[in-house]
Amino acid sequence: MCFKYTCFVCFCLQVLNEKKLQEVDSLWKEFETPEKANKICEQQNVIVMSDLDSIISILQDKLNLSCIHSPMVTELMRGIRSQIEGLITGLPSREMAAMCLGLAHSLSRYKLKFSPDKVDTMIVQAICKYIFVSSVLQGLHFPTCLASVILGECLGPTEQGFLNLHFHGRSHIVQSGGALSLEPVLIHVTKLCLCQVIEISEYRTQLYDYLKNRMMAIAPNLTVMVGELVGARLIAHAGSLLNLAKHPASTVQILGAEKALFRALKTKRDTPKFGLIYHASLVGQTTAKNKGKISRMLAAKTALTIRYDALGEDTSAEMGAENRLKVETRLRHLEERGVILALLVQKKKKEESRKTCQFFFEYFTGHSTSHGNRRKELC
Repeated sequence: MCFKYTCFVCFCLQVLNEKKLQEVDSLWKEFETPEKANKICEQQNVIVMSDLDSIISILQDKLNLSCIHSPMVTELMRGIRSQIEGLITGLPSREMAAMCLGLAHSLSRYKLKFSPDKVDTMIVQAICKYIFVSSVLQGLHFPTCLASVILGECLGPTEQGFLNLHFHGRSHIVQSGGALSLEPVLIHVTKLCLCQVIEISEYRTQLYDYLKNRMMAIAPNLTVMVGELVGARLIAHAGSLLNLAKHPASTVQILGAEKALFRALKTKRDTPKFGLIYHASLVGQTTAKNKGKISRMLAAKTALTIRYDALGEDTSAEMGAENRLKVETRLRHLEERGVILALLVQKKKKEESRKTCQFFFEYFTGHSTSHGNRRKELC
Protein backbone atom coordinates (compact mmCIF):
# COMPACT_ATOMS: atom_id res chain seq x y z
CA MET A 1 0.00 0.00 0.00
CA CYS A 2 1.42 3.37 -1.02
CA PHE A 3 1.09 6.66 0.81
CA LYS A 4 1.52 10.02 -0.88
CA TYR A 5 2.24 12.95 1.43
CA THR A 6 3.17 16.56 0.69
CA CYS A 7 6.75 15.50 -0.05
CA PHE A 8 7.43 13.34 -3.11
CA VAL A 9 8.24 10.21 -1.12
CA CYS A 10 6.09 7.08 -0.97
CA PHE A 11 6.32 4.71 1.96
CA CYS A 12 5.21 1.23 0.94
CA LEU A 13 3.41 -0.72 3.66
CA GLN A 14 2.23 -4.29 3.25
CA VAL A 15 -0.76 -5.66 5.10
CA LEU A 16 0.33 -8.88 6.81
CA ASN A 17 -2.99 -10.21 8.07
CA GLU A 18 -5.86 -9.40 5.72
CA LYS A 19 -8.39 -11.47 7.67
CA LYS A 20 -8.55 -8.79 10.35
CA LEU A 21 -9.60 -6.23 7.74
CA GLN A 22 -12.97 -7.91 7.33
CA GLU A 23 -14.29 -6.52 10.63
CA VAL A 24 -14.32 -2.80 9.83
CA ASP A 25 -16.03 -1.68 13.05
CA SER A 26 -13.36 -3.20 15.30
CA LEU A 27 -10.39 -2.32 13.11
CA TRP A 28 -9.43 0.61 15.31
CA LYS A 29 -8.57 -1.77 18.15
CA GLU A 30 -5.65 -3.14 16.11
CA PHE A 31 -4.04 0.32 15.99
CA GLU A 32 -4.24 1.28 19.67
CA THR A 33 -0.48 0.81 20.19
CA PRO A 34 2.51 0.76 17.81
CA GLU A 35 3.13 -2.92 18.67
CA LYS A 36 -0.34 -3.94 17.51
CA ALA A 37 0.00 -1.79 14.38
CA ASN A 38 3.27 -3.52 13.42
CA LYS A 39 1.44 -6.86 13.48
CA ILE A 40 -0.98 -5.58 10.83
CA CYS A 41 1.33 -3.56 8.56
CA GLU A 42 5.03 -3.79 7.78
CA GLN A 43 7.27 -1.33 5.96
CA GLN A 44 8.75 -2.75 2.74
CA ASN A 45 10.67 0.03 0.99
CA VAL A 46 10.68 3.71 0.17
CA ILE A 47 9.99 4.95 -3.37
CA VAL A 48 10.79 8.47 -4.56
CA MET A 49 8.41 9.70 -7.26
CA SER A 50 8.01 12.95 -9.13
CA ASP A 51 4.25 13.18 -8.86
CA LEU A 52 1.14 11.15 -8.10
CA ASP A 53 0.33 10.40 -11.75
CA SER A 54 3.51 8.36 -12.15
CA ILE A 55 2.55 6.21 -9.17
CA ILE A 56 -0.90 5.53 -10.61
CA SER A 57 0.54 4.65 -14.04
CA ILE A 58 3.01 2.17 -12.51
CA LEU A 59 0.27 0.51 -10.48
CA GLN A 60 -2.07 0.17 -13.44
CA ASP A 61 0.30 -0.62 -16.34
CA LYS A 62 3.19 -2.60 -14.89
CA LEU A 63 1.60 -4.24 -11.86
CA ASN A 64 -1.96 -4.46 -13.21
CA LEU A 65 -3.42 -3.17 -9.94
CA SER A 66 -6.58 -1.12 -9.53
CA CYS A 67 -7.26 1.40 -6.78
CA ILE A 68 -10.27 0.79 -4.54
CA HIS A 69 -12.05 2.93 -1.99
CA SER A 70 -14.31 1.42 0.66
CA PRO A 71 -15.08 1.85 4.38
CA MET A 72 -12.44 -0.79 5.10
CA VAL A 73 -9.77 1.29 3.34
CA THR A 74 -10.90 4.43 5.18
CA GLU A 75 -10.63 2.78 8.60
CA LEU A 76 -7.30 1.21 7.67
CA MET A 77 -5.89 4.58 6.59
CA ARG A 78 -7.16 6.18 9.78
CA GLY A 79 -5.46 3.54 11.92
CA ILE A 80 -2.19 3.80 9.98
CA ARG A 81 -2.13 7.59 10.37
CA SER A 82 -2.65 7.27 14.11
CA GLN A 83 0.46 5.04 14.46
CA ILE A 84 2.53 6.31 11.51
CA GLU A 85 5.58 7.06 13.67
CA GLY A 86 5.72 3.48 14.94
CA LEU A 87 5.18 1.90 11.53
CA ILE A 88 7.69 3.92 9.49
CA THR A 89 11.29 4.05 10.69
CA GLY A 90 13.50 7.04 10.11
CA LEU A 91 10.64 9.55 10.11
CA PRO A 92 11.30 12.30 12.68
CA SER A 93 8.45 13.84 14.60
CA ARG A 94 9.41 17.30 13.34
CA GLU A 95 8.58 16.31 9.76
CA MET A 96 5.29 14.81 10.91
CA ALA A 97 4.36 18.08 12.62
CA ALA A 98 5.29 20.00 9.46
CA MET A 99 3.16 17.63 7.39
CA CYS A 100 0.14 18.11 9.68
CA LEU A 101 0.61 21.87 9.61
CA GLY A 102 0.80 21.89 5.82
CA LEU A 103 -2.35 19.79 5.59
CA ALA A 104 -4.17 22.16 7.94
CA HIS A 105 -3.13 25.19 5.85
CA SER A 106 -4.20 23.46 2.64
CA LEU A 107 -7.61 22.62 4.08
CA SER A 108 -8.15 26.13 5.40
CA ARG A 109 -7.07 27.67 2.08
CA TYR A 110 -9.01 25.54 -0.40
CA LYS A 111 -11.73 23.65 1.45
CA LEU A 112 -12.87 25.91 4.28
CA LYS A 113 -14.54 29.25 3.66
CA PHE A 114 -14.81 32.10 6.14
CA SER A 115 -18.39 33.20 6.66
CA PRO A 116 -18.82 36.70 8.09
CA ASP A 117 -22.38 35.82 9.09
CA LYS A 118 -21.14 33.19 11.55
CA VAL A 119 -18.60 35.34 13.40
CA ASP A 120 -20.95 35.87 16.33
CA THR A 121 -21.46 32.12 16.78
CA MET A 122 -18.60 32.18 19.29
CA ILE A 123 -20.45 34.82 21.32
CA VAL A 124 -23.63 32.73 21.34
CA GLN A 125 -21.72 29.64 22.49
CA ALA A 126 -19.79 31.61 25.12
CA ILE A 127 -22.87 33.22 26.68
CA CYS A 128 -24.73 29.88 26.75
CA LYS A 129 -21.77 28.23 28.44
CA TYR A 130 -21.45 31.17 30.87
CA ILE A 131 -25.11 30.83 31.88
CA PHE A 132 -24.72 27.06 32.31
CA VAL A 133 -21.58 27.40 34.44
CA SER A 134 -23.28 30.04 36.59
CA SER A 135 -26.26 27.76 37.19
CA VAL A 136 -23.96 24.85 38.06
CA LEU A 137 -21.99 27.07 40.44
CA GLN A 138 -25.15 28.14 42.24
CA GLY A 139 -26.46 24.57 42.44
CA LEU A 140 -23.36 23.10 44.10
CA HIS A 141 -24.34 23.21 47.76
CA PHE A 142 -25.53 20.97 50.56
CA PRO A 143 -28.89 22.12 51.95
CA THR A 144 -28.31 20.17 55.20
CA CYS A 145 -24.94 21.79 55.88
CA LEU A 146 -25.78 25.22 54.52
CA ALA A 147 -26.83 26.64 57.89
CA SER A 148 -23.80 25.14 59.69
CA VAL A 149 -20.94 26.44 57.53
CA ILE A 150 -19.59 29.79 58.70
CA LEU A 151 -16.90 31.40 56.55
CA GLY A 152 -16.05 34.17 58.95
CA GLU A 153 -13.76 36.93 57.74
CA CYS A 154 -12.11 35.93 54.46
CA LEU A 155 -9.96 38.04 52.18
CA GLY A 156 -10.99 36.10 49.08
CA PRO A 157 -12.24 32.74 47.80
CA THR A 158 -8.94 30.93 48.22
CA GLU A 159 -8.64 27.20 48.67
CA GLN A 160 -7.04 27.53 52.10
CA GLY A 161 -9.82 29.84 53.26
CA PHE A 162 -12.49 27.37 52.18
CA LEU A 163 -10.78 24.36 53.70
CA ASN A 164 -10.32 26.01 57.11
CA LEU A 165 -14.05 26.07 57.79
CA HIS A 166 -15.62 25.78 61.20
CA PHE A 167 -18.64 23.54 61.59
CA HIS A 168 -21.23 24.10 64.32
CA GLY A 169 -23.48 21.25 65.31
CA ARG A 170 -21.82 18.64 63.13
CA SER A 171 -22.85 15.81 65.43
CA HIS A 172 -26.47 16.86 65.12
CA ILE A 173 -26.25 16.88 61.34
CA VAL A 174 -24.49 13.51 61.18
CA GLN A 175 -26.97 11.96 63.60
CA SER A 176 -29.80 13.19 61.44
CA GLY A 177 -28.03 11.51 58.52
CA GLY A 178 -28.28 8.15 60.26
CA ALA A 179 -24.79 7.23 61.53
CA LEU A 180 -22.00 8.87 63.48
CA SER A 181 -19.35 7.21 61.29
CA LEU A 182 -20.29 9.44 58.32
CA GLU A 183 -18.65 12.54 59.84
CA PRO A 184 -15.23 12.13 58.10
CA VAL A 185 -16.95 11.32 54.82
CA LEU A 186 -19.13 14.40 55.15
CA ILE A 187 -16.13 16.66 55.79
CA HIS A 188 -14.25 15.14 52.83
CA VAL A 189 -17.21 15.60 50.48
CA THR A 190 -17.68 19.19 51.65
CA LYS A 191 -14.01 20.03 51.01
CA LEU A 192 -14.19 18.37 47.60
CA CYS A 193 -17.30 20.35 46.73
CA LEU A 194 -15.68 23.62 47.79
CA CYS A 195 -12.60 22.91 45.66
CA GLN A 196 -14.90 22.26 42.73
CA VAL A 197 -16.68 25.56 43.39
CA ILE A 198 -13.30 27.34 43.22
CA GLU A 199 -12.48 25.69 39.88
CA ILE A 200 -15.87 26.54 38.38
CA SER A 201 -15.58 30.12 39.64
CA GLU A 202 -12.19 30.53 37.97
CA TYR A 203 -13.55 29.00 34.76
CA ARG A 204 -16.46 31.44 34.81
CA THR A 205 -14.01 34.33 35.17
CA GLN A 206 -12.09 33.09 32.14
CA LEU A 207 -15.33 32.78 30.18
CA TYR A 208 -16.30 36.34 31.09
CA ASP A 209 -12.93 37.70 29.95
CA TYR A 210 -13.22 35.80 26.67
CA LEU A 211 -16.78 37.05 26.17
CA LYS A 212 -15.74 40.63 26.88
CA ASN A 213 -12.91 40.49 24.33
CA ARG A 214 -15.13 38.93 21.65
CA MET A 215 -17.88 41.48 22.20
CA MET A 216 -15.46 44.41 21.95
CA ALA A 217 -14.07 42.93 18.73
CA ILE A 218 -17.40 42.18 17.02
CA ALA A 219 -19.93 44.65 18.48
CA PRO A 220 -18.05 47.44 20.32
CA ASN A 221 -20.86 50.02 20.14
CA LEU A 222 -23.44 47.57 21.46
CA THR A 223 -21.07 46.65 24.29
CA VAL A 224 -20.65 50.31 25.26
CA MET A 225 -24.41 50.85 25.28
CA VAL A 226 -25.73 47.88 27.26
CA GLY A 227 -22.67 45.93 28.46
CA GLU A 228 -21.09 42.61 27.53
CA LEU A 229 -23.59 40.20 29.09
CA VAL A 230 -26.76 41.98 27.94
CA GLY A 231 -25.35 42.45 24.43
CA ALA A 232 -24.37 38.79 24.20
CA ARG A 233 -27.81 37.71 25.44
CA LEU A 234 -29.47 39.88 22.77
CA ILE A 235 -27.29 38.39 20.03
CA ALA A 236 -27.93 34.85 21.28
CA HIS A 237 -31.68 35.46 21.46
CA ALA A 238 -31.82 36.84 17.91
CA GLY A 239 -29.49 34.16 16.51
CA SER A 240 -26.83 36.44 15.06
CA LEU A 241 -25.78 40.07 14.98
CA LEU A 242 -27.23 40.53 11.49
CA ASN A 243 -30.61 39.15 12.55
CA LEU A 244 -30.58 41.45 15.56
CA ALA A 245 -29.83 44.43 13.28
CA LYS A 246 -33.01 43.68 11.30
CA HIS A 247 -35.23 44.18 14.37
CA PRO A 248 -36.75 47.61 15.05
CA ALA A 249 -36.20 49.46 18.30
CA SER A 250 -39.58 48.36 19.70
CA THR A 251 -38.64 44.70 19.22
CA VAL A 252 -35.21 45.24 20.77
CA GLN A 253 -36.91 46.80 23.78
CA ILE A 254 -39.11 43.76 24.54
CA LEU A 255 -36.75 41.08 23.20
CA GLY A 256 -36.74 38.28 25.74
CA ALA A 257 -40.25 38.99 27.08
CA GLU A 258 -42.23 37.35 24.27
CA LYS A 259 -44.09 35.08 26.66
CA ALA A 260 -45.35 38.02 28.72
CA LEU A 261 -46.15 39.95 25.53
CA PHE A 262 -48.36 37.25 24.03
CA ARG A 263 -50.04 36.64 27.38
CA ALA A 264 -50.81 40.37 27.67
CA LEU A 265 -52.19 40.49 24.12
CA LYS A 266 -54.31 37.43 24.78
CA THR A 267 -55.77 38.76 28.02
CA LYS A 268 -55.97 42.38 26.70
CA ARG A 269 -53.75 43.80 29.41
CA ASP A 270 -50.78 46.15 29.38
CA THR A 271 -47.83 44.89 27.35
CA PRO A 272 -44.38 44.64 28.99
CA LYS A 273 -42.09 47.66 28.74
CA PHE A 274 -38.76 45.83 28.63
CA GLY A 275 -37.19 42.42 28.18
CA LEU A 276 -33.48 41.60 28.32
CA ILE A 277 -32.65 45.31 28.14
CA TYR A 278 -33.96 45.64 31.71
CA HIS A 279 -30.63 44.25 32.98
CA ALA A 280 -28.65 47.11 31.39
CA SER A 281 -26.91 49.44 33.82
CA LEU A 282 -28.67 52.55 32.48
CA VAL A 283 -32.11 51.07 33.17
CA GLY A 284 -31.07 49.69 36.54
CA GLN A 285 -29.80 52.98 37.95
CA THR A 286 -32.98 54.96 37.23
CA THR A 287 -36.11 55.19 39.35
CA ALA A 288 -39.12 52.94 38.85
CA LYS A 289 -41.14 55.82 37.42
CA ASN A 290 -38.65 56.54 34.62
CA LYS A 291 -37.67 52.97 33.71
CA GLY A 292 -40.13 52.82 30.81
CA LYS A 293 -38.90 56.09 29.27
CA ILE A 294 -35.24 55.21 29.65
CA SER A 295 -35.72 51.69 28.27
CA ARG A 296 -37.54 53.09 25.23
CA MET A 297 -34.81 55.63 24.53
CA LEU A 298 -32.05 53.10 25.22
CA ALA A 299 -33.66 50.61 22.82
CA ALA A 300 -33.80 53.26 20.07
CA LYS A 301 -30.12 54.15 20.47
CA THR A 302 -29.15 50.48 20.82
CA ALA A 303 -30.89 49.60 17.54
CA LEU A 304 -28.79 52.25 15.77
CA THR A 305 -25.55 50.96 17.27
CA ILE A 306 -26.42 47.36 16.36
CA ARG A 307 -26.92 48.30 12.71
CA TYR A 308 -23.69 50.28 12.76
CA ASP A 309 -21.78 47.27 14.15
CA ALA A 310 -23.37 44.79 11.75
CA LEU A 311 -23.27 46.79 8.52
CA GLY A 312 -20.67 49.50 9.07
CA GLU A 313 -17.01 49.31 8.15
CA ASP A 314 -15.66 51.30 11.10
CA THR A 315 -14.73 49.27 14.19
CA SER A 316 -14.50 52.13 16.68
CA ALA A 317 -16.89 52.62 19.61
CA GLU A 318 -17.34 56.39 19.22
CA MET A 319 -20.96 56.14 18.12
CA GLY A 320 -21.86 54.00 21.11
CA ALA A 321 -20.14 56.41 23.50
CA GLU A 322 -22.01 59.39 22.02
CA ASN A 323 -25.39 57.66 22.23
CA ARG A 324 -24.72 56.52 25.79
CA LEU A 325 -23.87 60.11 26.74
CA LYS A 326 -27.19 61.27 25.28
CA VAL A 327 -29.11 58.65 27.25
CA GLU A 328 -27.26 59.58 30.45
CA THR A 329 -28.05 63.27 29.85
CA ARG A 330 -31.72 62.44 29.35
CA LEU A 331 -31.68 60.30 32.49
CA ARG A 332 -30.14 63.11 34.50
CA HIS A 333 -32.70 65.56 33.12
CA LEU A 334 -35.60 63.28 34.06
CA GLU A 335 -34.29 62.82 37.59
CA GLU A 336 -33.74 66.57 38.07
CA ARG A 337 -37.14 67.26 36.59
CA GLY A 338 -38.70 64.80 39.00
CA VAL A 339 -37.00 66.50 41.94
CA ILE A 340 -38.12 69.94 40.71
CA LEU A 341 -41.69 68.76 40.23
CA ALA A 342 -41.69 67.24 43.71
CA LEU A 343 -40.47 70.53 45.16
CA LEU A 344 -43.09 72.49 43.21
CA VAL A 345 -45.87 70.19 44.38
CA GLN A 346 -44.66 70.52 47.96
CA LYS A 347 -44.50 74.31 47.61
CA LYS A 348 -47.97 74.41 46.09
CA LYS A 349 -49.37 72.36 48.95
CA LYS A 350 -47.80 74.74 51.46
CA GLU A 351 -49.32 77.76 49.67
CA GLU A 352 -52.73 76.12 49.54
CA SER A 353 -52.60 75.29 53.24
CA ARG A 354 -51.49 78.85 54.03
CA LYS A 355 -54.33 80.31 51.95
CA THR A 356 -56.82 78.00 53.64
CA CYS A 357 -55.65 79.07 57.08
CA GLN A 358 -55.79 82.74 56.07
CA PHE A 359 -59.31 82.32 54.67
CA PHE A 360 -60.61 80.72 57.86
CA PHE A 361 -58.87 83.39 59.95
CA GLU A 362 -60.44 86.23 57.95
CA TYR A 363 -63.80 84.51 57.97
CA PHE A 364 -63.92 84.06 61.71
CA THR A 365 -62.51 87.51 62.49
CA GLY A 366 -64.93 89.20 60.07
CA HIS A 367 -67.85 87.24 61.41
CA SER A 368 -67.11 88.28 65.00
CA THR A 369 -66.74 92.00 63.99
CA SER A 370 -70.09 92.08 62.18
CA HIS A 371 -71.85 90.61 65.25
CA GLY A 372 -70.30 93.31 67.47
CA ASN A 373 -71.53 96.14 65.21
CA ARG A 374 -75.07 94.75 65.20
CA ARG A 375 -75.11 94.67 69.01
CA LYS A 376 -74.08 98.32 69.16
CA GLU A 377 -76.86 99.34 66.75
CA LEU A 378 -79.46 97.47 68.75
CA CYS A 379 -78.41 99.13 71.96
